[in-house]
Amino acid sequence: MTSPEKIWTAGLVVIGDEILSGRTHDKNIAQIATWLQVQGIRLAEVRVVPDVEARIVAAVNDLRSAYDYLFTTGGIGPTHDDITVDAVAAALGVPVVIHPEARALLERYYETRGGLNEGRLRMARVPEGSDLIPNRMSGAPGIRRGNLFLMAGVPHITAGMLDALTGQLEGGAPLLSETIGCWVAESEIADLLRECEAAHEGCQIGSYPFFREGRVGANFVVRSTSAEALQSCCDALTDGLATHGYDFTPGGI
Repeated sequence: MTSPEKIWTAGLVVIGDEILSGRTHDKNIAQIATWLQVQGIRLAEVRVVPDVEARIVAAVNDLRSAYDYLFTTGGIGPTHDDITVDAVAAALGVPVVIHPEARALLERYYETRGGLNEGRLRMARVPEGSDLIPNRMSGAPGIRRGNLFLMAGVPHITAGMLDALTGQLEGGAPLLSETIGCWVAESEIADLLRECEAAHEGCQIGSYPFFREGRVGANFVVRSTSAEALQSCCDALTDGLATHGYDFTPGGI
């Protein structure tokens, strides 16, 4: 489902003390951002918050009102500090309930794994009015309530949940990109980059400098939802680099 004339946006709340302490390195931001681009949705803001209900509630309320979609990762497991469901329910002003389908899924999954105990049953709790996001990796589903999505913190489980949501969200035209590499200090062609971007409506140019082999260079990533505009902007940029006497590498260095 696409609406090319509208730019659809999403926010992401990454939840967990382990992320903030550095014990766990987050991988979900990149994979969610990449997945959203394919759906024609831009990840516009990310907040990382601790396992504190008031902080989660504040972040959820801020971002769900600012963007078309809101995703959260982390804090939907079986332990006492998995409080995302409670916090989101509080933000929405609804009670937490046991989802019957989630309970049935967990009962089947744990039938040969020691049974469904109190801790495991916590993973069937949802804000009232929620639907489930399938999870092929383990018995515990993700949670969807309208345009709010509660995902696992474990990256490969999150990946499976995203796969289950593919094509289910309304979005705009997918964001296309091309990379052009050049051995040049970005400051030397700052005017060229600005002029190219200004002359091509709907295009953005990101500049990513690097230092390798004792030399300074940069990769320029041109983005647009229009293949025609993207190509025109890339052509203008490469022509400009050539005019200034710089060799360039399509695809990046």
